[in-house]
Amino acid sequence: MKKIFPPTHFYTYLFLSVLLHFLFPIKQIVYPPVTYFGWVLIIAGSALNIWTDQLFKKHKTTVKPDEKPSKLIDYGPFSFSRNPMYLGMAAILFGVGIFLGTIISFTGAVFFIAAMEIYFIPDEEKFMSEAFGAEFERYKNKVRRWI
Repeated sequence: MKKIFPPTHFYTYLFLSVLLHFLFPIKQIVYPPVTYFGWVLIIAGSALNIWTDQLFKKHKTTVKPDEKPSKLIDYGPFSFSRNPMYLGMAAILFGVGIFLGTIISFTGAVFFIAAMEIYFIPDEEKFMSEAFGAEFERYKNKVRRWI
C-alpha cells in the first residue's frame, strides 16, 4: 500500500478545515480585525515552504519522507526548526483557522501536527540518524523539532 505523503495530508486538512467551518460554524473565537492576522501566517508559512524547498533542491537531497537524505542542512530555516516544511504547512493551517475564526476551523492544524508527529517525523529522524550519526545528534540537541 502506498503511503500518503505530507502534502496530501496538508491539502486534505486544509479542505476539511474550510468545509467544516462552513458546515458547522461552531463558536466564533476570533473576530475582525484579528482574523486578518491569519493572512500573515498563511504568507509566512508559504514563504517558509518555498525557502525550504529551494534548499533541498540546492543541496540535491530528498524532500520525500520515505527516502534516505544525502545532506544534512543546518542553516536557514533549519537553524530554528528541524521540520521547517511541516512548520510552514502548520502555520498556513493555523492562519486559515485564525482567518475563519471558528473553533472547528483549527481542527485541520491540530490533526496535521498529530499526523506528522505520529507517521512521519519518527521515521525521518531515524533516517537522519542512520545517515549522519553524531552530526545529526548534535544538530538534534541544538535545534528543536518544530520551533
